[in-house]
Amino acid sequence: MTEIRFYHLQRSPLEAALPTMLERTLERGQRAVVMLGSEERVEALAAHLWTYKDRNFLPHGTKRDGQAERQPIWLTETDENPNAAAVLFLADGARSQTIDTYALCVELFDGQDTSAVAAARERWTSYKSAGHSLVYYQQNEAGRWEEKARG
Repeated sequence: MTEIRFYHLQRSPLEAALPTMLERTLERGQRAVVMLGSEERVEALAAHLWTYKDRNFLPHGTKRDGQAERQPIWLTETDENPNAAAVLFLADGARSQTIDTYALCVELFDGQDTSAVAAARERWTSYKSAGHSLVYYQQNEAGRWEEKARG
């Protein structure tokens, strides 16, 4: 079964947390798909990944760029895996029907949005019923991730 990690964003927005997670994914030699809620959000995040650090960028692409199979990180609003990724990142309430095809799924949700928190709880219950390995992380006062639960 797929390992699913929930990250409860409380101290930083997705744009601050996701690049570090993507860097670690690439360091492990893995590819990633990042599935977001809309095409506009995909393009905004794609622009951010080129400039989030002064001397660094994350190699990535979107359907505008094409050549998905050559992209180590693929950003999309569609439930797809055109770059043969092992890791799936879900944000903005995006949902995938193909979780089982990934080694790892990372769910990121806004802790300031009560509906996003409620939806994450529902997905936790659904994934647990399906037999997935679950881990829940929450940001502490210093903005670091702490494991809070396993399921």
